[in-house]
Amino acid sequence: MKKNRIFLLFFAATLFISGCEKNFDPKIYGQLFTSNFPITENDYKNYALACYVPFGVNWSYNYANNSSYNLYVAQGVWTMFDGTSDYCAPKPGSGGLSRLTQGNYTDFVLFGISAGDNTPNFKKVKDITRLTQIIGVLQDASPTVLADDKKNNLIGEVRLCRALLMYYVFHIYGPVPVILEPTLIGTDAEENLVRPSLTDMTTWITDDLEFAAANMVETVTEKGRYTADYARVCLMRHYLNEGSYMAGYYDKAIALYNSLNASGRYGLFTTGTNPYVDQYRNANKFNKEVVMAVSCGIGTGAGTSGNFNPISFYSTPGDAAKYADVANTIPTPFVNQGGGWSQWWNVAPAYYDTYEDGDIRKAVVLSSYVKNNAARTVITRADIGIVWYGFIIYKYPIETTDAFQKTDIPLARWADVLLMYAEAVARKTQEVPTGEAMQAVNDVRTRAGLAPLSGDAVASYAKFMDALLAERGHEFLYEGFRKIDLIRFNKYRHNCYAIKGMLPSHQYMPLPNYAVEMATSYGKILDQTYERPDYSLDQ
Repeated sequence: MKKNRIFLLFFAATLFISGCEKNFDPKIYGQLFTSNFPITENDYKNYALACYVPFGVNWSYNYANNSSYNLYVAQGVWTMFDGTSDYCAPKPGSGGLSRLTQGNYTDFVLFGISAGDNTPNFKKVKDITRLTQIIGVLQDASPTVLADDKKNNLIGEVRLCRALLMYYVFHIYGPVPVILEPTLIGTDAEENLVRPSLTDMTTWITDDLEFAAANMVETVTEKGRYTADYARVCLMRHYLNEGSYMAGYYDKAIALYNSLNASGRYGLFTTGTNPYVDQYRNANKFNKEVVMAVSCGIGTGAGTSGNFNPISFYSTPGDAAKYADVANTIPTPFVNQGGGWSQWWNVAPAYYDTYEDGDIRKAVVLSSYVKNNAARTVITRADIGIVWYGFIIYKYPIETTDAFQKTDIPLARWADVLLMYAEAVARKTQEVPTGEAMQAVNDVRTRAGLAPLSGDAVASYAKFMDALLAERGHEFLYEGFRKIDLIRFNKYRHNCYAIKGMLPSHQYMPLPNYAVEMATSYGKILDQTYERPDYSLDQ
């Protein structure tokens, strides 16, 4: 086997152990090898938990000698799907993160394979292979050691994680070559570096998610460990994204809503003076709206610690003051942290202006801050383009006395299920929805302090879909959905130009040169760029 294959992995099992009693906040303790592990039922359980490595929240991870960035730090979902969208005002400069906000991905072909590069996410195809290998080991476990029902529970958990890795890499680059059959690892199949078809990639993700939804456990004792309901929400998203060309996907999304709704486990969080804001506070972790979240607690960013919420680092201007006065008697929202890291992400003022009057969700955006200088200058909208480029995301208040926030990171909320249900009904019928589907949208709006949709917003199917896209944008600000949503509505180019004044260079990131060149060495053609068939209609 050639040692430079993209799919190459070492067969070392990273052992994950829960870091606290109530939450699924794992820590990495070392490595074991398949020559003597797993053997017992508990070994297999710990072995399967390695599937969570890319989904923990540390600065980076080293997964079987494949060093990469976690999905919920700087180079992860917020950067790929929110910073690249109409949410974020473009930052000047030629650095990778600046170009992401500009929608200029042309030079990304030059990024290499090291973890130090800005967008090394293509390397996650190796992590997909790693999860395939874990699935194979679980499948081969003797039923005398691991009973079939427990085996399927664990395989479902790993297949959900594999589906999510495929889903995210797919939505960054378009369809990519992956290894999904354990017996193909280490064979010439690893040299088949060609893009699969859109239908094939979609089907592979669907198969994993459907298996997970059917076989994972319904409830867990550890908060933050994935469940069958989380798999169902992920399936709803996938069905909606690909339903325009996959028969029956909208019906399947509606059926999933009915199943989730019938369980009675979830509902909108409506407590407090501003329930939209309050749901993200530490006191309201895993409230009734949360289907799944990254459980954060004791983490400090090191690979051997648990999860923490890093968003305040990336969204706060570097010169933000802790106190509004030189006597340090008037604390600012950043009193526990101070400045962040040059505000990698922001909220474009033009996007902020799309909120309706009275929308209480605007409260998670700060349109001014106090600069940490002798004069304690208040930086306002008038300084946009001079001192800063966009407003501050303050969705996760800095509540703790250190910089490592304990606020959970939502991955799936009931509000998303409601809006996806309404969208699935509308897309299936190609009409403005009525009854329960319309009520689902209006329930979300009511919680936001707004009146039900009416007038022009429901005058036609097209206008309703525009209103629904706007609703999703305001409800899920910087929750990792926006670019995927814009592409599904075929509004990515349109909205970025309307807000940023810039046209994206590509619909999806181009693949790095090293991958294309490796494919060539195997006699294969790996298309560097990809766009959906109807992208030309996005004007």
